[in-house]
Amino acid sequence: MKKILTFLLVAAMLITAIGCAPAAPAATEPAADTTTEAAPATEAAADTGVKDIAGLTVAFIPKLTGNSFFEAANAGAQKYAAEWGITVKYMGSATASVTDQLEVIQQAMDAGVDAISISSVDAKALDEKLKEAIDAGIVVTTWDSDVSADARSLMVSQGTPEILGTMLVDMGADALTNRGKDVNGTIKYAWHYSQAAVADQNSWYVAGEAYIKEKFPNWVAVGGPFYSEQDSQKSVSIGESILDAYSDIDLIICNDSTALPGQCQAAQNKGLTKDDITITGFCTPSGMTAYLNAGILEQWGLWDCGIQGALGCYFAAYLAAGNTVKAGDTITVPGIGDCSIVPNDALVPGATTPDMNNGVVLLPERVVFTAENVANYNF
Repeated sequence: MKKILTFLLVAAMLITAIGCAPAAPAATEPAADTTTEAAPATEAAADTGVKDIAGLTVAFIPKLTGNSFFEAANAGAQKYAAEWGITVKYMGSATASVTDQLEVIQQAMDAGVDAISISSVDAKALDEKLKEAIDAGIVVTTWDSDVSADARSLMVSQGTPEILGTMLVDMGADALTNRGKDVNGTIKYAWHYSQAAVADQNSWYVAGEAYIKEKFPNWVAVGGPFYSEQDSQKSVSIGESILDAYSDIDLIICNDSTALPGQCQAAQNKGLTKDDITITGFCTPSGMTAYLNAGILEQWGLWDCGIQGALGCYFAAYLAAGNTVKAGDTITVPGIGDCSIVPNDALVPGATTPDMNNGVVLLPERVVFTAENVANYNF
């Protein structure tokens, strides 16, 4: 009799359990009604073991607000954030200064964000504050301009110093050739960008100088580098001072999205065109179209800063959700594609890379803008 009662009890428990089983799908069903893109993303997460990032909040911090590059990066971040189901808080200052960025980082910490993705105005000065954020449980990534590798997890980079330094010089050489200059002869040139403490811009300058010495040994740097601290008014005044001091200069390379339009405005103020001086560098297409149409410059370059900004936020949320990465991994980002994680020494020779959750995400391509293709880009 005891065995029979035991059997009946177990059977009753199984029937009860089976009767409860359909409740699980009903609880998750509303998630499928969010957007048409949400269901595949959730399904992929279930299939691959990737933890969902939906619902997380990322503080997205530029060097400064109001600059066309950073506004375009934010537009891209917001677009993809809506698709991924995360919140991106664009938090910054109109002034590119260490003091202001430290204050913004603290504001982000006080707001209780899950992660921070920042373009740093200084290679070292933010380290201590970012480590404080990490100790508080906030994931930190960088994009566009880096900090020390132990003060962040991943850096989303536009390219290696060699790629970008070479690109800057080659754009200048191409434009010089097109206006009849012998690039194998004596070319007088200078660099104009924000400041030496900005890690990415300075690394492009260093790599570009090495490339010039190898490829164009007869070129002569007339002075500088010249720094305008990402101040739009100062970039014009510094640009004018370069033109005043070196009236026979052939080329000015502006590896900064504030310096380039400022230098072009300085040339325009002095009645100079692309036939008188070659100016090139990095800036958004929208930030330079007026100078292109006015005949002040011929070509300049960049990368898709909207994608870069979005990736900075995605990887910040990806790690904050509890996912892990390591150098050598390829991560599929919804709506963007496969992104490879490479070691830190891809950017800084000799830099070490921790075994987990550290390294560099490289953007796959860059663009040279000219009158022929600029209309194809809307940022």
